[in-house]
Formats: sequence, C-alpha cells, structure tokens
Amino acid sequence: MTTGTVQIAHTPDGIWIITPGDAPSVLDDAAGIDVAVLEVVGGHLSWSVLAEHPVPVAELDDVASAQNWVWAVFGEEVALAVASGSGRDVTVSPARPRMADSARRLAYAHWAARWWPTSTIDAVPPLDEGLLNGEMATLVAECDLLVDGDDAHVPTGTAPADRPGRADDYALAAGTATATLPSTLVLARGITGSDWRRYPPGLVDASERAVSWEVVRTAGDTTVRVSVVAAPGLSEPVPEHLRPRALVGTASGTVDVALQLSGDVWFGESAAPQGSESGVSVDVHLPGFGVNGHADGGGPEVRERVRALVRRRLRRAAETVPDDAPDAPLLAEIAAAASDSDF
Repeated sequence: MTTGTVQIAHTPDGIWIITPGDAPSVLDDAAGIDVAVLEVVGGHLSWSVLAEHPVPVAELDDVASAQNWVWAVFGEEVALAVASGSGRDVTVSPARPRMADSARRLAYAHWAARWWPTSTIDAVPPLDEGLLNGEMATLVAECDLLVDGDDAHVPTGTAPADRPGRADDYALAAGTATATLPSTLVLARGITGSDWRRYPPGLVDASERAVSWEVVRTAGDTTVRVSVVAAPGLSEPVPEHLRPRALVGTASGTVDVALQLSGDVWFGESAAPQGSESGVSVDVHLPGFGVNGHADGGGPEVRERVRALVRRRLRRAAETVPDDAPDAPLLAEIAAAASDSDF
C-alpha cells in the first residue's frame, strides 16, 4: 500500500504540490532519466523509478478536477487539506490502494517505453512494444478516475525490428568501423556513452561503451572519426530527420558531425576541432530533441543505476511473482526475461 507523509504547498503561480520530500517532479528544470511521469486529470504524478518509496509527487494545476482522484491516491486527509488551501504535512492513506498501485505501474510502463536501456553490448533485451502497449491499455482502465483513454497510446520513437544480436559481437563494433590505415597516425582515441535524453529510443545502443572516437592525422590533415553502435534491430532506411549527429568538442571549439547508418553502426567523420590532439568530448544527439547538453539527470552514474534496476527487474521477471504484487513485472519484462535470443 502507498503510505507515508507528504508536504502540501502552494506555488506563487497557483500550482499545488503534494510531495513526499525531495523527490523529482515535472516542475524540475530538466527531466531526469529516472523520473516516471503520468499525466492525470488536473495535473501530473511523478515517481523516481530508483526510489523505493511508492508515494508520488503530485503537481495540480486544476485542483477542482484533481479532487476527483486525490482522495483515492493520497487519502481523504490529503484531499481535505488541499480543498482547505492549507500547506502542511499530512499522512497518506489511499482510499483505493489498488488504483494507486496501478497508477504507479502505468507511469513505470510509460517510463520503460522511453528509457529502457536496450543494448546488445550490455545484453539488455528490448521490450515487446505490443505487450507494453496492451498492458498500458489495461492499466488505463484500472486508473479510470485519473486518466482518459488517450494515455493508453504512447509514441515510442523508432520501433526496432525483430533482429536479435549476440552481445559479444558488438563489444568492439564501433572500433571495427574506424580501422586505421598504416599511413594514418592515431593522435587520440576513446570510448564513452551518451545522454539518453538527447535522442528518441530505438536509435542508439544504451551502453556506456557504445560510442567510440579517434583523432587521426593523414596527409597533413587532422580528422575526427565517430562510431556509435546502433540500437538492436535498427535497420535502414532511417529518415534523415531521425538520424543522430555527434557534437565533437574541445576547449577551443566544436564540430557537428553527421552520422550515417552502416550495418549496425552509425559512423561519421569531419575535420577535427582545434586542440583535439589531446582528446575530445562527444555528444550524440538528435537536433531539436530533448535537453541541451549534459546535466546530472542524465549522467553516467544515473544511467548505471537505471541499468542495475533493469537487470534486477529482469531477474525478478524470470521468477514467479504474484500478479497483484505492487511491483510485479510488466508482461513485456517477463517476455524479455524469457527470450531465447542471444541477449
């Protein structure tokens, strides 16, 4: 059951916030990759998938409409406190705990559709989009007080095709695409990951080893080459407006490198920016999509915690878990855990 204590506050711009403490919400400057958000009647609910407590943050921009479900998710005491306009700490006691659990599962399903770290390198299998959307529709019906039917349909970006790959074959895939000729001098090279918030799902492998780069000197010219392992199952043709790019930077300047899909790897090269001989940073992104630049909410530490969460959930999905357990695996997670692919 969703229990605990929440703080109720009123912002100067007229929004009511119900929060269990220092938890993420849609009002944060930049969305973290660990935040699951559910659009509900009169506002939004949000949870951190990495936090163990099940109490959500509620942001209410239409209190009159939200009162139709606040009592069900947070309890009558919270609903009365919001109605009276009093900002204080209140105990959570949902009137409909099953609905509160279903709301959290629905938010998690939305999150999984966007942030599931599918990777051939890290051996994280993809989720079946049909199973995921089907379970969302079921959960929407269970949360009829909170959401309408439109929330059963979630755009998930580029849908991967059914083409499993062996993880070991991808560990050095980017490096093979940038094989250096004997007459070429390698000045610097490196392997890194990418900020998942910078492009839609289904384009780039989620591993921290998916991006490789090298700065080479050939015939008097200095060039930077970037290779990025593609998401499992991605195949041509990819529309031009969905092709990622690589922003390669140094302390002295940057270059924007166009990437083309070649087999299972995105590859591109360009004249290197000044100072690249000492190394570069690489930011894989889709122009006009997501946040600008790197921030704590999408850093390597958070991404690794998300991977650890997903691995735990896949292990649990392979076990027998009661269907009515609040943290029961999604059907798509069960199918992924039981997959006979090379993941």
